[in-house]
Amino acid sequence: MATLPGRIPIFPLPNVVLFPHVFLPLHIFEPRYREMVADAIDGDRLIGMVLLRNGWQRHAGPDPPIFPIGCAGRITHVASLPDGRYNIVLRGLQRFRVQDEDHSRAYRIATVEVMPDGAIAGRRDRLHEGRKRLENLLDRQVAPAASASRVPPGMADAELVNVLSQYLEFEPIERQALLEKDDPCERCAALIDLLEMRLMAHGRSFPGAGVQ
Repeated sequence: MATLPGRIPIFPLPNVVLFPHVFLPLHIFEPRYREMVADAIDGDRLIGMVLLRNGWQRHAGPDPPIFPIGCAGRITHVASLPDGRYNIVLRGLQRFRVQDEDHSRAYRIATVEVMPDGAIAGRRDRLHEGRKRLENLLDRQVAPAASASRVPPGMADAELVNVLSQYLEFEPIERQALLEKDDPCERCAALIDLLEMRLMAHGRSFPGAGVQ
C-alpha cells in the first residue's frame, strides 16, 4: 500500500467518516474547499477526511476542533461544474492521526502520522466468523430477500466490515469509534455489538441495513 505524505489537506465534516478501501461521493461547494480540490487534482489527489467534534457550530473561529484520527482518500472521479463546484469520489486509503495543523492556506493542512489497520494474519477465521454474524444480523433486521441481494458474497471480509461501518445509519460518533479500532477484527466485533444493540432496541427494523 502506498505511504501517505507527511502533510495532507483535511476536509472536516460533521457527519461523514471515511473508511479504508470504501468509496465516498462528495459535493464540494464552499470556496475554500473548491480551492482544496483544485490543488489536490493538480497534485497527488489526496484529501484527508476528519470528523468535527460535537459543538463545532459554537466555535468562534473558522477552524473548529476535529477528532485527531481520520482517513485519507484519493480522488478517483471528478466532475467540474460550470459555477466552480465539484462532484468528486474519494476512495479510502489509510487511517492517520493529526499531529499538527497549518492554517496558512484557505483550507486546513495537517501533518499526519499514518495508522495502518493491524494485520489479520492468524485471525482470518475469527474475522470470517464475524462476517457470518454480521450477515445473520442483517438478515434478522431486513427482509431476507432484500438482505441477500444487498450483501455481495464476493466482497472480502475486512472490506465488508468497512463498508458496513461507513454506510449503515449509525451516529457519526459511533462511526468514528469504529474507525478508531486498531484492526478489522476489532472493528467487526464493535460493529456486531452496535447491530445487536439496535436489534434489541428496534426489533427487525434497522434503517440502511444493506450494502448497495
